[in-house]
Amino acid sequence: MSDIKLVEAPAGIQGEGFFATSLDKVIGMARANSLWPLPFATSCCGIEFMATMGAHYDFSRFGSERPSFSPRQADLLMVMGTIAKKMAPVLKQVYIQMAEPRWVLAVGACASSGGIFDTYSVLQGIDEIIPVDVYVPGCPPRPEAIINGFNKIQDIVRNESLRRRDSPEYTELLAKYGIQ
Repeated sequence: MSDIKLVEAPAGIQGEGFFATSLDKVIGMARANSLWPLPFATSCCGIEFMATMGAHYDFSRFGSERPSFSPRQADLLMVMGTIAKKMAPVLKQVYIQMAEPRWVLAVGACASSGGIFDTYSVLQGIDEIIPVDVYVPGCPPRPEAIINGFNKIQDIVRNESLRRRDSPEYTELLAKYGIQ
């Protein structure tokens, strides 16, 4: 149980009856602990994610007990499993339909690199069509690895500037994928 992180107050100034910090840090803390994941599961990694959502691993303790199956209500896309090239436009459309800010977690060897399926019909990593924030290795990855990847996403969300999504670098990154 020592790997459980409790939410800590952001750095700030404390006094008798008040606490002051920056708005970026408060919003980052709130976002990091209320992510709504959209599970895009196509194969065995999806089964591991189901185990992660179960009572034994209790994924909801990280503030994401509500998986969203609508891209318009999700802010974390969790891609799990083999993505066929015919499925690539659908995955990209789901990503585009998500509101900003949005993050992507590639779960398993197939989503990260195509896995053992080095064939003409399998996408060799989802980073060919959408930007990925965190990769979770394994075939399939254990629930602990999925939770670790989710914790890394939380760290990214917690420390991200509110203006990062408006930066020229971010616009350029999306343009590389043909996304406006």
